Amino acid sequence: MTDTTPRVHELNLYRQYFDLVATGTKTIEVRVKYPHLADLGAGDIIRFRIKGTDETCKVNVKRVTEYPDFEALLDAEGPANINPTATRDQQLANIRTIYPPEKEALGALAIEVKQING
Repeated sequence: MTDTTPRVHELNLYRQYFDLVATGTKTIEVRVKYPHLADLGAGDIIRFRIKGTDETCKVNVKRVTEYPDFEALLDAEGPANINPTATRDQQLANIRTIYPPEKEALGALAIEVKQING
């Protein structure tokens, strides 16, 4: 018998990105390929939380795609799917502010998500 219960991952998100995910506008979440995300896959659930608050939103993971760096990720996924309110160059700068070069060297993950209603 196989367990088909989706795994739930808890991840923090900055307010500006949380709001985009919560409204369904942001469909690609960008993360560094940290070891704790190695088992993240389609069918899982992510509960995003604004750090220091009780605000959460849940999304289904549709797919996870690995890229060597953030530039390759932005080019393949399309900046509008990641943050429709910022240009590609602004997004790259913002992402690299969050994740310094030694973190980017771990690899970049594009996590396609779909908001769970209710």
